[in-house]
Amino acid sequence: MRDTGGNKGRGFIKTVDWKLVICYLVLVLIGWANIYASVHSSEPASIFDFSCRSGKQFVWIATAFAIAILILFLVNPRVYEGFSLPIYIATIGLLVAVIFLGIEVKGSRSWFGFGPVRFQPAEISKISTSLMLATVMSQLGYRIGRFKDFVVTALIILVPMAIIVLQSETGSALVYVGFIFMLYREGLSGWLIFMMGMAILLFILTLAASPYTAILTLAATTSLCICLYSGRFKKWLMAGIPVIILLAFTPHALTLAAEHFTADGTAEAVQESFFSKINPIYILFAAIAATVPFAVVHAFRERNRFTYLALIAAAAGILLVFSADFIFSNVLQDHQRKRIEVLLGMKEDPAGVGYNVNQSMIAIGSGGLAGKGYLNGTQTTYGFVPEQSTDFIFCTIGEEWGFVGATLTILLYVFMIWRIIKNAEHSRESFTRIYGYCVACCIFMHLFINIGMTVGLMPVIGIPLPFVSYGGSSLWAFTAMLFIFIALDRNERKYF
Repeated sequence: MRDTGGNKGRGFIKTVDWKLVICYLVLVLIGWANIYASVHSSEPASIFDFSCRSGKQFVWIATAFAIAILILFLVNPRVYEGFSLPIYIATIGLLVAVIFLGIEVKGSRSWFGFGPVRFQPAEISKISTSLMLATVMSQLGYRIGRFKDFVVTALIILVPMAIIVLQSETGSALVYVGFIFMLYREGLSGWLIFMMGMAILLFILTLAASPYTAILTLAATTSLCICLYSGRFKKWLMAGIPVIILLAFTPHALTLAAEHFTADGTAEAVQESFFSKINPIYILFAAIAATVPFAVVHAFRERNRFTYLALIAAAAGILLVFSADFIFSNVLQDHQRKRIEVLLGMKEDPAGVGYNVNQSMIAIGSGGLAGKGYLNGTQTTYGFVPEQSTDFIFCTIGEEWGFVGATLTILLYVFMIWRIIKNAEHSRESFTRIYGYCVACCIFMHLFINIGMTVGLMPVIGIPLPFVSYGGSSLWAFTAMLFIFIALDRNERKYF
């Protein structure tokens, strides 16, 4: 049972997880110092100068501390569960309103502007969605495997995610994918995570290689999963692998045949030959069509529902492959397409959309083991990396603090995430556990995407590094999200 506000139980000092609080404070100070490092050469030299970003960040930090104190001392933890629905609905209203009433920043209409102050509802939506998920999923009798409960849970996540996509704020929307790890902890089948990974892989293979490669990969993976589930792995090794290898070399074999059986050997003659007109994907589909009936018969005899589900998922994967080009050309925006093309090596644009990433990697690489020293980074000092105090703040850490400093910063995040999960697992209340996992998932996704794009492993989608990047909305939101969990955890620790 939760504390109702009485003074019984253990005191404040013993119930607050000070390790989490100290980790938070260190990350905030690291962010403030590196924001100053990224602007000190072009703006006033004092870190407290309120006309520059470091001074403004000091204001955001002070107000964030006030938010943390308010959450820990004045707000009853029972409020979050009781008012999660009104908070969620109000946030959805703000997300919709900002599309029509907000200001446009770099092609994204996701900010409210109040003079010099900007506010992004997408940051708050992560908190409201986490609270709503924790409320719904902690109800007595909830089972994620039940269709009704699964649909409700999916809608809680997908509604704000879809609205954020409409704002052209793809990075913030992508963070919602991280909730799947919390859902897995609460009983969601691991196959769903696997299928999401496969969908991403198929999309990339279709764009970077060819639809043939994507479908062959899908067919090989599906057949392997079916054979593993049915206990026929040896048969797959003996029969499946040779067929897959043969199909993998089919396009190349057709090209060689076209060149060999052409009389004059000219490029025009090769293109007009019989073998060049054979689309290898038809051969692949013929092979798939020949094997599917056998799989269906075995599944019927053994009453193996997994095979049917795997074949349905494979059919959906094929549809994704053939719609990937449409999604890429018509759904994604032009700057997003260019960034993906550069990331996948489809195009080289070191002076255009690839400029930020190239300069970021140069800055991080030039830092070496121990870095160039605080305020001594040349890439940072001369402003070679755009958005270096916001989305690319990590390259400042890498250049001036080197591999050691960058690794220690990442380890601070790892410790924070581990500590949140550890406390969540020790919670007696499922509400606290689920909310804690949501917080850990959001921090992890921001960390993974932000650092990934600074080192060229992810497309540049504009997402801040929690507690470190410049900006009030992000700092306030992550501070509130973290300290709500600390308050919930503290409420339970009173009676340990």
